Amino acid sequence: QLQLVESGGALVQPGGSLRLSCAASGSTLDYYSIGWFRQAPGKEREGVSCISSSGWSINYADSVKGRFTISRDNAKNTVYLQMNSLKFEDTAVYYCAAVRAAYCSDYVSGYDYWGQGTQVTVSS
Repeated sequence: QLQLVESGGALVQPGGSLRLSCAASGSTLDYYSIGWFRQAPGKEREGVSCISSSGWSINYADSVKGRFTISRDNAKNTVYLQMNSLKFEDTAVYYCAAVRAAYCSDYVSGYDYWGQGTQVTVSS
């Protein structure tokens, strides 16, 4: 059974950077596409970025394009989300999710496994 654990969330000032990690256990990530989602208080969970199992296909939400970068290190069984130029509106709980498929999805329903989330707070 695949298990995912996010880490790296923190309180950061606007304009700052964070790198989130999504570490997997119980199975190799080689055959899984991974998505990053976030959920702010009172809002629905939304897709931020995703990366296919091969790493060749990557998607970003318009709100984070040019600021966030997703990557994966299959040798470490970990997926990363580098977040730069953070804004107040990036404040949310960030989740990683996995699906055993060649291509990733932008939708919550497209994933079978979820981590517990890590809090990112952008505040001055």
